[in-house]
Amino acid sequence: MSHLFTPLTLRGTTFRNRAWVAPMCQYTSVDGLPEDWHLVHLGALARGGAGLVLSEATAVVPEGRITPADTGIWSDEQVGAWERITRFVRAQGAVPGIQLAHAGRKASTQRPWDGDGYVEPADGGWQTVAPSPLAFGEWPVPKELSVAEIRGLVRSFADAAVRADRAGFEVAEVHAAHGYLLHEFLSPLSNHRADEYGGDLEGRSRVLVEVVDAVRAVWPERKPLFVRFSASDWVEGGSTPEETAEVARRLAPRGVDLVDVSSGGVVPDARITAGPGYQVPFARTVREVSGLPVAAVGLLTDPEQAEAVLADGSADAVLLGRELLRDPHWPLRAAHVLGDDVAWPQQYARAAWR
Repeated sequence: MSHLFTPLTLRGTTFRNRAWVAPMCQYTSVDGLPEDWHLVHLGALARGGAGLVLSEATAVVPEGRITPADTGIWSDEQVGAWERITRFVRAQGAVPGIQLAHAGRKASTQRPWDGDGYVEPADGGWQTVAPSPLAFGEWPVPKELSVAEIRGLVRSFADAAVRADRAGFEVAEVHAAHGYLLHEFLSPLSNHRADEYGGDLEGRSRVLVEVVDAVRAVWPERKPLFVRFSASDWVEGGSTPEETAEVARRLAPRGVDLVDVSSGGVVPDARITAGPGYQVPFARTVREVSGLPVAAVGLLTDPEQAEAVLADGSADAVLLGRELLRDPHWPLRAAHVLGDDVAWPQQYARAAWR
């Protein structure tokens, strides 16, 4: 059996393979509620053979949404809407996961097909918040969070995790990447605080540690907890893979089971050198230093490429995004290419490669 289709067990959860669905925002919600679109979108990816299906960045408070059309997990009504999705995903043999998020200074923006500007409060937007009053590009200057507000947001992550458990999710991922709030605290480019939540790496990572502790305290022991990092800001003076690996190492004894390693997003003018597998070396660095399992992302598009990433020890799983939008049955096709015998949905079995 290939590495890609060797099951992986973390705590009490076994993933049938290591081809996983990366979080991908759909911008199709009203009041944070997942819709029929989400059921079909995530359900199709589960049906297509993925081992883990992660939700889009799901806000822990209304003001944590990237756009007013993002999903949330701050209310009991949202629990019920998510539960029908997790039930269907699980019925297809995949593990349902949720990414818990707060967009920080990159919140209150338009959906991509409506433009890339800020949504004013008068038009349904809101005042954004951040570690420091530093704007993202030409967007409005965010409000600096007080220590009391930071502690309130830590509780919001924990409350969201309780709801996510009730909704039937089996994996929770804390989003600390792509320039959103927790990444804003981690990066010296966006965190200029002089109190205990700023300064050196210990200070800048303090809120993430507190969020992980708060979530792990309420997230069932048998369920895995992930963290997503941006390992590099791609700008001199920003976060580095080595610093990210050190933060991951510190999180390992606090109950984090895997880190999902991406990069970029904290500043708009970063020069990112992208290419096939361009973020895999970051994943390998974090894996070697932290001792934690890692998932790699970034222009992973063909089965042989994904298999090589796992076979050479760079990562323990791969997360695919756009490639799965192009081909929701990529895992089934990958199994055929790699010579693995995997079960197709009974309704589609007659179409399986022979």
